[in-house]
Order: sequence, then C-alpha cells, then structure tokens
Amino acid sequence: MTVLIESPSLVTEDERHSRPSPTGRGVMSLWLVMALMMAYYLVPVWWLAVNATKSNTDLYSSAALWFGSANGILENIAATFTQDDGAFGRWLVNTVLYTGVGGLGALVVSGLAGYGFAKYDFPGKRLIFAALLGIMMIPLTALVIPQYLLMAGLGFVNTPWAVILPSMLNPFAVYLVRVFAQDSVADEVLEAARIDGAGEWRAFRSIALFILRPALATVLIFSLVGIWNNYFLPLLMLSDSALYPITVGLADWYARAEATAGASTPLFNLVITGSLISVVPLVVAFLGLQRYWVGGLAMGSLK
Repeated sequence: MTVLIESPSLVTEDERHSRPSPTGRGVMSLWLVMALMMAYYLVPVWWLAVNATKSNTDLYSSAALWFGSANGILENIAATFTQDDGAFGRWLVNTVLYTGVGGLGALVVSGLAGYGFAKYDFPGKRLIFAALLGIMMIPLTALVIPQYLLMAGLGFVNTPWAVILPSMLNPFAVYLVRVFAQDSVADEVLEAARIDGAGEWRAFRSIALFILRPALATVLIFSLVGIWNNYFLPLLMLSDSALYPITVGLADWYARAEATAGASTPLFNLVITGSLISVVPLVVAFLGLQRYWVGGLAMGSLK
C-alpha cells in the first residue's frame, strides 16, 4: 500500500488534461458510426437527385455525383410525364389509388383487430393470435402465389382489387396495435364508459381511438411505404400496363432501355427522374405523420 502511494506518477498534469477521456472517445465513435450510416443512406439519394438533372448522354460522360445542366431537371420531368402518351402519370395515379385505399384499409382492419385482441376474450383467441404471429414469420413472397390463386378464383386478377385487398391484411400491424392497446387503454376507463351508458363502439370511437393515435399513425406510415414500394405483388397480379403502379412501370422502362442498350437510349434518365418523383409523396406523408409517430415513441419511453 505504501509503495503505491509513494511511487511517482508517470503522466504529467498537462498530458492528463490533453488525453481524451473514455467518454469522449465513445462519443466520437458514435458520431463516426452515425456519419457512416447517414452516408450509406444519403449517398444514393444524392446520386438520384443529381443524375435526374442529366440527359441520357451526360449520364455516361459526366461526374456521377454532380449535377448536369441547370434546366435538365425540368426537361427530364416534362419528358417523363409525356413518354408513352403520359404513361407515368397513369402509373402515379394508380400508385396513389392502391396506396391510399390499401393503407386506409390496413389501418381500419389492424385497428379493429388489434383492439379486439387486446380488450375482448373470445373462443380460440390465443390460437388465432398464435397463427397471426406465425404468419409474420412467413416471407411475403411465399404468399404471393396463394394470393394469386385466391384472386383468380374471385375473378379479381388484372384489376385494382388484386393489389388493394391483399395490402389491407397486415399481421404485423395487428400485432403492433394489440400490444399498444393492451398497455395504453386502461380497462378501468372502458368500464367507466360502459357504466355511463356508452356502448362498445362508442367506447372505442370516443376513448380508445384517441389513445391509439400514435400506434395507428405508425401503422399508416408502414402501410403506405410498404404498398407504395410493393413490386412483386402487382407484377404478378397485373398484365395491363395501364394498371401498373410506378414500381412496375419504371421496371418496364428499365427493361426496355436495357434491351436497346446504348447511350442514345433516352429511357435511362427518365427512369432516374421517375424514381426521384416517386420518393416525394412518401417524404411528404412521413413529415405529415411524424408528430404522431414521435408522440407515440415518447409515450412508450415514459412507461
């Protein structure tokens, strides 16, 4: 013990102050990891934005991560909406239709089903919910063929309903609402509403629905993004190009551009510009619903 007290320090006071603290190094590591993650996600978006300003020839002859001509973006947007007699505009309307109806349908179905699983007891409840969790483990691509056979039996193939109806069923959304309702909607509050004469629908509409807003906003964001970016389901269900969503339509343009490969093919820059345009509605929807989503995260952090 004496030796330890009398031994001279090998580190001077200035060196001790100049050395970064372990906490500082940890913060720097976190910032570095965060910067790498931001670069991973933002560089493709940057590439998409700058290359949407270039002509098809400039795509091969200019710097990949810098802009083209000043008016190139306007020319590309005009060409995108006029190519093939305005096919991109039809695909955009189709995508908004499929996403809007499918997203709202998923919101209603998952909201009612999740609330029912959380607040009511009925025969087979555990078995049905276990089956629901099991479905979440199955890749969506494995369910496309059974969905196609079901839609073919109903006569919905090559109609908008073949894309909208399967999009309304989201097992993860039901699970999310069920967990949120079980923890957030108190049974005592519902019982007080029943004592005051409110029916089950009135209690759900006036009390539970207000409390469930953060969970429902999260479900709506996930549903909108999933349906908007869905490619495989509409590719299998739709054969009429007039019914294509943006994902399938742009893939069709890209396949045509590759089939006639060469710098003179005008479709590559239109595919890039169309991809950039297709991102804008999702960003607007996310920003519009963000305050509800953040509110739900904050509510969860206080529990």
